[in-house]
Amino acid sequence: MTQQIVVALIVALAAIYAVWRWMPRSWRRVAATKLAAGSQRAGLVDAEGARQLAASLGKTSGCGSCDTCGNCSTGAGSKTGADVQPPLTRSH
Repeated sequence: MTQQIVVALIVALAAIYAVWRWMPRSWRRVAATKLAAGSQRAGLVDAEGARQLAASLGKTSGCGSCDTCGNCSTGAGSKTGADVQPPLTRSH
């Protein structure tokens, strides 16, 4: 019985993570703000902690989601297709 409860919790957390990860950015930011506000009302975090929690949860992970690394963007500071070197391959 305990094993089934643990497995159910793991599956539920994985499902929540998948939904959060693939949720549209605007929905994620709204949900993060509401979750942080609820945490502040419950007394789990202070105002600064709620702001940091909302900012952290509102971010996405993976390529194409950050604004600071510059690896994925095609802006002026990023590499264009002509600048990128193809990977080296070994001939057998």
